[in-house]
Amino acid sequence: MSNTTSSMRSKIIFYEERNFQGRSYECTSDCSDMSSYLSRCQSCRVENGCFMVYERPNFMGNQVFMRRGEYSDAMSMMGTRECIRSCRMIPTQHRGQFRMKIFEKENFSGQSHELVDDCDNIMERFRMNDCMSCQVMEGHWLLFEQPNHRGRMVYVRPGEYRSFREMGISSTRFMSMRRITDSCN
Repeated sequence: MSNTTSSMRSKIIFYEERNFQGRSYECTSDCSDMSSYLSRCQSCRVENGCFMVYERPNFMGNQVFMRRGEYSDAMSMMGTRECIRSCRMIPTQHRGQFRMKIFEKENFSGQSHELVDDCDNIMERFRMNDCMSCQVMEGHWLLFEQPNHRGRMVYVRPGEYRSFREMGISSTRFMSMRRITDSCN
């Protein structure tokens, strides 16, 4: 592998203490539980790529989307007293279509609509009050609890999401959606 190719590989470095202090752990893929590497994680640096970090092991709980940059205080960034416990690398090289079907209620019920592009506000666009489940057919998406891509978010990749509550997410309804494209570096 050439130096150019290896330098573009997604990489995040976690630190036990705020301001990049204490022991560190480098990660280039998903990590479902950081406790075997660090006793806690309170800051991190994203050197390349995009990652979603979670406040609980196994990709559960509140999530924060991270792109290239430095994050000196993870607790304030997470909006909680918790620190980072797991992370998921987000592939950004998707070159195909983006397709997702959103449902008003859990278990794929109620009003539904198919998305192929970003949606700033499901109420204005579809006259739909909530999005409480979805099926992602193609691409990777971020769902936001408020219109215009604001508030807490959740990352979804191809698959079925019958209930956001089962993912350990405090907010179970989402009002706007954004495709994840190759803009992470």
